Amino acid sequence: MILFAASLSLTALSQTTPKKEKTITDRAADHFMIQLASNFWSGTADSVSSYIKGFNRSANVYIMYNKQFKNNPKFSAAIGLGMGTSNMYFKKMDVGITSTKSKLPFVRKDTGNSYKKYKLATAYLEIPVEFRFIANPENPNKSMKGAIGVKVGTLLNAHTKGKTLQNSAGNTINKITEKENSKSYFNATRISLTGRVGYGIYSLFGAYSVTNIFKDGVTPDTKLLQIGIAISGL
Repeated sequence: MILFAASLSLTALSQTTPKKEKTITDRAADHFMIQLASNFWSGTADSVSSYIKGFNRSANVYIMYNKQFKNNPKFSAAIGLGMGTSNMYFKKMDVGITSTKSKLPFVRKDTGNSYKKYKLATAYLEIPVEFRFIANPENPNKSMKGAIGVKVGTLLNAHTKGKTLQNSAGNTINKITEKENSKSYFNATRISLTGRVGYGIYSLFGAYSVTNIFKDGVTPDTKLLQIGIAISGL
């Protein structure tokens, strides 16, 4: 009899107590953002840009904290922390980042030995900040979205890497790998303007550095443009 009465009470309670509905602001505020991009240098001398080859790629990964505006959940602001990398590939050229000269040497290797694969790579610790818009905040995976922002980075590493030494005829001399590390010619800080627009978790994005890659005077003013695909929940 007691069990029967208790079951009736629980049934009545379940019918009279409304279920808490999940609101827009209940969703997690931390999100990964991954960016895959192609790199372009602006301002580079023709004697250098003509030796840049192939698909010069970047991979950026960030953890973002998103905060919605209470008066309008379609808008939000986000800040994050992560890593931004870039690779520039050269054909028949050596970039002398370990040189002690006042100017950064870009040495052409048209008639001498050169590496079959040769790149200049950089890595930055970055803080991205975004102002975001989402058309349907209740279902971000099926909504148009966009963002504008800025990211500030500090240089962690700069190096060149050459693989497989060849002669001027393209014949392999030695299957070696040579790597040189130095940050002496590079600006320690990079500031970039960013923007992206897309649908669901995929967006097209662009980032343009307003600061020079290299220190003043060591090369012509050279800035980085990245264009690619971003994957992010918001």
